[in-house]
Amino acid sequence: MAGVDRIYLCGRLVVEIGGERVEARLPGRQGRLLLAFLVLTRRRAVPRPKLIDAVWSEGVPGDPDGALSALLSKLRSVLGDGAVEGRSEIQLTLPREPWVDIEAAEEALHRAESAVALGQWRDAWAPAGVAVHVAARGFLAGYDAQWIVEKRAEVDNLFLRGLEAYAEASLGIGGTELATAERSARSLVKHAPLRESGHRFLMRWAEARGNLSDALRIYEDLRTLLNDELGVGPGPETRALHSEIVACCG
Repeated sequence: MAGVDRIYLCGRLVVEIGGERVEARLPGRQGRLLLAFLVLTRRRAVPRPKLIDAVWSEGVPGDPDGALSALLSKLRSVLGDGAVEGRSEIQLTLPREPWVDIEAAEEALHRAESAVALGQWRDAWAPAGVAVHVAARGFLAGYDAQWIVEKRAEVDNLFLRGLEAYAEASLGIGGTELATAERSARSLVKHAPLRESGHRFLMRWAEARGNLSDALRIYEDLRTLLNDELGVGPGPETRALHSEIVACCG
């Protein structure tokens, strides 16, 4: 059995076996949901009722157990004998570990954040970019189920944390990477406007370019936003950065 090489769960679902894309051979929308759920839970066996809930969050067929059996049979025909095992509990048992995009992004983010914590900006830069570019596609675009909504929220948070690591590393490197820092910071502000980190990165970017008045304006815009939306002011880290920039102006 050749085994599954690569699985993309962010954006459009893609499955590669032996360099060939095979997702079109999966048994429809339910087959794709079944495979995605089994990929994410492949470290353990999953009871059939839980699989049924994952595949049919609404519009459950009259014979859900029979419908699940049919999907599993078709899935085995695509992935190969032995790839899906069990009767009352089902587990994906691939002959070798596939590359799964969301897992690669999670591992890359861990490396990036660890490098940032140590001030190792160049070691953080590339893995942070991997996390951002994978998570930016969103989890299982076009599909909706409770487990997908929950995982999508995790991926969205991974995206924001990746942007933070990307911006931090780019500021640390400086030079031409200040442009990357700006893009990451603006993306943070766009996707999470009440998350102060994006505004702080923009302030630091403006400061690094010598535009202290722009940095102070960014702070005032944030202060107004937080007051209007939440009735609060910026947090201590943001206020400390503001004080530092004001001191530089003096």
